[in-house]
Amino acid sequence: MLELNHDDFERLVIDELDLLPDDMVDGLENVVFVVEDRPEDGTLGTLGLYDGVALTERGQYGFGEMPDRIIVYREPLLAICEDLDELRDQVHVTLVHEIAHFYGIDDDRLHALGWA
Repeated sequence: MLELNHDDFERLVIDELDLLPDDMVDGLENVVFVVEDRPEDGTLGTLGLYDGVALTERGQYGFGEMPDRIIVYREPLLAICEDLDELRDQVHVTLVHEIAHFYGIDDDRLHALGWA
């Protein structure tokens, strides 16, 4: 298993986020990105999570709402990667996948597009 401390992993996530196309990230409003070691259930099977209300599902949404969160899980990603290049690729795919959920794209559509 690849090893990378929390700070270095967070920096890698930020770097990958910076590489995403502007049109993908410009529409992200009231969203925070969080790095956590593992999901609450402790499993290694979840690489990321979108925690919020997708744009396509929002009705009254505005002032005073808690931010949506996109969580990237460090330990599950490290567990499936053998080197930093593979980790960067997996973080990139995870970010795209979770951002797509923000925009209302479900897992079936992401799978069809090759992002699942």
